[in-house]
Amino acid sequence: VQLQASGGGLVQAGGSLRLSCAASGRTFSSYAVGWFRQVPGKEREFVAAISWRDSNLYYADFVKGRFTISRDNAKNTAYLQMNSLKPEDTAVYYCAARPTKWGPRNSNEYDYWGQGTLVTVSS
Repeated sequence: VQLQASGGGLVQAGGSLRLSCAASGRTFSSYAVGWFRQVPGKEREFVAAISWRDSNLYYADFVKGRFTISRDNAKNTAYLQMNSLKPEDTAVYYCAARPTKWGPRNSNEYDYWGQGTLVTVSS
């Protein structure tokens, strides 16, 4: 499966962005999807994940109540709605997929990655 992340940009603190992860090539509904982020000099960190049938959602503690992960299997797309953004949310955001039901928090367990989209939150 090929993944294309989009939707990043520059936003002021307190603002919102919605990231999209468009998939092609295989049956998207058979893949769990995760979102990760990375800043220079730091390891890639888990943000959120969603199981293949949209029934299980997982979030990092630092985004709970602010970010929402979702998916539309008919459109082969997953989303990350980010509200109440903070300057510390500034990072390159990546979507990833693996052909299993569950979406783990460990980036090493994902098989496919999008190219990343930059989110910059100004104070």
